Amino acid sequence: MWRWFRERLEFTEGLGFRLATLLSVAILPLGLISLLQTLHLSREAERATEIALLGRTSAAAAGERALLQSGLGTADALGPAVLETLLDPESCSELMRGFVQRSATYVFAGFVPLDGVISCSSSLSPPTDISDTEHFRDFQRSPGTLVTATDNDRMSGIPVVIVSQPLYRDRELLGYVEVQLSLDLLRSTHPAAFNTEGALIMTFNHLGEILTGDGEAGNDGRENLPRGQSLLTLLSRAETTFRDQTVQGDSRVFAVVPVVPGLVFALGSWAPENVAIGFRLTNVTAIIFPLALWVVSLVVAYFAVDRLVLRHVRELRGQMRRFALGNRSVPPVIHDAASEIEDVSLTFHNMARILIRDEVALEASVAEKTVLLKEVHHRVKNNLQLIASIINMQGRVIDDPDAKRVLRSVQDRVASLATIYKNLYQAEHLDAVEADRLIGDIINQMVNASVGPGIGLRVETDIAPLTLLPDQAVPLSLLATEAFTNALKYAGVAPDEEAPWVRVALTTPEPGIALLEISNSTGQGSLSVEGTGLGSQLIEAFSMQLEGEAETTFDDRAFHLWLRFRVQEALSQDGGDDRNVVLTSAARDGAQH
Repeated sequence: MWRWFRERLEFTEGLGFRLATLLSVAILPLGLISLLQTLHLSREAERATEIALLGRTSAAAAGERALLQSGLGTADALGPAVLETLLDPESCSELMRGFVQRSATYVFAGFVPLDGVISCSSSLSPPTDISDTEHFRDFQRSPGTLVTATDNDRMSGIPVVIVSQPLYRDRELLGYVEVQLSLDLLRSTHPAAFNTEGALIMTFNHLGEILTGDGEAGNDGRENLPRGQSLLTLLSRAETTFRDQTVQGDSRVFAVVPVVPGLVFALGSWAPENVAIGFRLTNVTAIIFPLALWVVSLVVAYFAVDRLVLRHVRELRGQMRRFALGNRSVPPVIHDAASEIEDVSLTFHNMARILIRDEVALEASVAEKTVLLKEVHHRVKNNLQLIASIINMQGRVIDDPDAKRVLRSVQDRVASLATIYKNLYQAEHLDAVEADRLIGDIINQMVNASVGPGIGLRVETDIAPLTLLPDQAVPLSLLATEAFTNALKYAGVAPDEEAPWVRVALTTPEPGIALLEISNSTGQGSLSVEGTGLGSQLIEAFSMQLEGEAETTFDDRAFHLWLRFRVQEALSQDGGDDRNVVLTSAARDGAQH
């Protein structure tokens, strides 16, 4: 009965059932729903407050908006009258004075030509040059409607806001008509709106210049600007609200609204206690409660998953990592885990046993084949050296110089092949040859055999480390043998030098590219020795095998031969596998194994 019952409940030992049972305790879905609803309501309330704050800021700047728009319309309306009296400065000035006297709003009106000399204005002063004023320079840079402010205007002598409209005759720009409003008049309109108590209003133009500001006496209110932001950056935040600190470090809520679209903007600064923006205490509570439940659920779920899954996965991962790094002890099976993890552990245990057995057999086979292959290379080297010795013996009994030279050339080529096989069986990897060592051995061998004492020949080498496949090492060594033989044969004493020289260089000027250079000095009569031309043919043939092209240059001092070719990658350099292998998720930079 108990056995039957256990068989029916066997599914409860599965990882899925255990995780589902523990995660069902978490109230994350309910918490998310509550959080989303609270955030939605908070965003709606914040948006409504933002719209209300923008409206309050716009209302606080309503009086200034009306005055500025009136000034723009007045400057535009004075344009036709200025055109009619443009040739009569006295009549034009009388017109402007009459306009200012009839209006209690403006303190100055006039026409400014393109040269900056005002002769038509409401002022009784003689023609005045204002070409050096900031307003005039701003108009010159960008002719158009413009609103600026100055603390001491040259015409009115008081702080004013200047409103100007360009004046055209047909399509010809003649200058601009400007009217000036008292700065005190504009400031007096700020607190006049309803429900704007405690607000600090600042207006600025599209050039980022302050027009009016609610500051202390003699202060334009610059201390009320948000810290680290210029007025030009606030242009992109029009019709928005944001919280920031002022230059003085006070926390304020700011709103940016257009006063005259594209020309004048208002920046409202409000005390946070006077603005219902952001989350209130009830909203914070509504957010903290589901967040707390969610965090508790995550903690419970984490410890549950860690207890049931993660600790076993970490143990299994460690076994796999140690096995991959070369530890060939058979890993133990994890028995106290869920059935799925226990099954994975048992599978890995059996796999490791099979791999260990197969690796032992494979290593023995590879070691045997390596020994045999090295023995083959050794015997080939011995046979080639034997052939070279026979050729040497044959050359000693021949009197004909040409025959001796031919046999000597053949002997050098056979000796070069023998040197290649010597390097192969002495190398750690059989599929790669140390070309620098090989070329050095060949040069030393030929110098010892060909350069006798008293000749005074100087041999210089510059050979960088380079590993090649045998398919490239063989033609390269034979080509070096032929080229070095020719260099020894034709080396002469160059002008202004005391002895002949031969230079051999093997470098890698860039990754994957090798450069062989063999040079010898030349002198008078150095090319008098006749050759068969076989060496040049062999050099050309070996260059084609290396997929390169030999280049030569010759002058009265030296002969140079260059061979540039692409190096084939040897598999032994990266273990024979060019794949990027990551053992575990922890096998990254800085991971501890």
